[in-house]
Amino acid sequence: MASDQGPGAPSAAPVVTVAGPRVHRAEEVLTPEAVAFVVGLHRAFEGRRRELLARRRARRAEIARTGTLDFLPETAAVRAGDWRVAEAPRALRDRRVEITGPTDRKMVINALNSGARVWLADFEDATSPTWENVVSGQINLIDAFEGRIDFTSPAGKAYTLRPAAELATVVVRPRGWHLDENHLLVDGEPVAGALLDFGLYFFHNAGRLLARGAEDPNSGPYFYLPKTESHLEARLWNDVFTHAQAELGIPHGTVRATVLIETITAAFEMDEILYELREHAAGLNAGRWDYLFSIVKNFRDAGAQYVLPDRNSVTMASPFMAAYTRLLVRTCHRRGAHAIGGMAAFIPSRRDPEVNAAALTKVTADKEREAGNGFDGSWVAHPDLVPVARACFDAVLGERPHQKENPGPAGPVTAAELLDVAGAGGSCTRVGLHNAVQVGIRYIEAWLRGLGAVAIFHMMEDAATAEISRSQIWQWIHNGVVLADTGEKATADLLRLLVAGELAGLRAELGDEAYAAGRWREAAQLFEQVALAEEFADFLTLPALPLLG
Repeated sequence: MASDQGPGAPSAAPVVTVAGPRVHRAEEVLTPEAVAFVVGLHRAFEGRRRELLARRRARRAEIARTGTLDFLPETAAVRAGDWRVAEAPRALRDRRVEITGPTDRKMVINALNSGARVWLADFEDATSPTWENVVSGQINLIDAFEGRIDFTSPAGKAYTLRPAAELATVVVRPRGWHLDENHLLVDGEPVAGALLDFGLYFFHNAGRLLARGAEDPNSGPYFYLPKTESHLEARLWNDVFTHAQAELGIPHGTVRATVLIETITAAFEMDEILYELREHAAGLNAGRWDYLFSIVKNFRDAGAQYVLPDRNSVTMASPFMAAYTRLLVRTCHRRGAHAIGGMAAFIPSRRDPEVNAAALTKVTADKEREAGNGFDGSWVAHPDLVPVARACFDAVLGERPHQKENPGPAGPVTAAELLDVAGAGGSCTRVGLHNAVQVGIRYIEAWLRGLGAVAIFHMMEDAATAEISRSQIWQWIHNGVVLADTGEKATADLLRLLVAGELAGLRAELGDEAYAAGRWREAAQLFEQVALAEEFADFLTLPALPLLG
């Protein structure tokens, strides 16, 4: 068994404590064997996880000192080398439309039935990690694979699965390396949320999915890896996959993983990340909000050239974002991997045709741009957007499953282009500041009530939206930004004024009783805390976790 423990490390049986509240049917997931498998992952890899988290902090300190980033000189041979990742399994060859969402029972059915090729089953940003959500999400996936999942809404509408051949391929996104799972302790120490999510899913489903492979080509243990910041973190995941496959007798290389390039540091290590995972790699994905959040987090004190304008004005067509997507497509296709585009988060409205028409025009333009720039597929957040995105990729791909033969736009991508935030143009406005407050408070309040994917202003938002909202406010205040539309300076007092006004508006909108039933005051306090604290919180979910219970 692979292990980080040295020759003199203790080998006594661990003390395992399940500290979470009771969850219906939890015993079906938290079996002694499954828990032992997760404990084995924890004992083998927790030391390295903590070392890599410390390395993140050291790298951030180096960026603060130098105010820049560059491609790693020590891995130049990997970037220059002639190598490719393993061939994609049949279920992951055509990924032209992928839908994302949490693992609640209704979403499981709707996503699998959506007509998308892939469903990103999300235990990360679209899931508020209550113990109920973490455990019931695993139960729901098992029920779906066994064909016994159904759901009836409070209004009496029944949801059931279509035939297996019509269902999306499931690709699970576990939590990032930074989050602990405080409801499962080993010798008093929490396990990593990433290892719990991966471990439970892999233990219960890897063999089941492989056994169905002959009759169901959409089966296999496939994963999306979030918040990766370096190739060394990808190496850790690769070792986790190797260990897990060996432990359960699953053939090496069965696992496939797509890495989200949603941090600025990972953007400088795309080749290296694919190389570390080359026996298990399926592709890379281009995010937006988390990528912008990462730029703010890492360059928050590096000067005015890194101050982001209103977040809604920064699109994937902004020069520094376009450079990032060009590099991603080129890297993936050179290495035989899929390049997956970003999210269309719009929620179609059946009541407002004008809102619908304007938004669908933007979604279509965005997906046409991605398909035209060489991406092999893209994300949507709502089933109604599946045919919209599919039409855009059908027009480019035709009957081909992908376009890996397309090298993408010509010309090198430089470090300067990736870091040219100032080239995005745009401005910082009070309107943008107010929107950040509105979205941030609304999202956090829902998250505290156990909801991770939240409809706000016709958009499906997840934790990444709250992160970019609060981080932009922190950056504007600490850089003394003057708001272009009013001439005011972004200050803590102005933020508090906007927060107070937002709470008053919500109380008037919802009524006293509904307002009191929510967690609005806690959400506002947490939002102010992470937006104004002198020391920038790496992730808002870290101070928020104790509030979940």
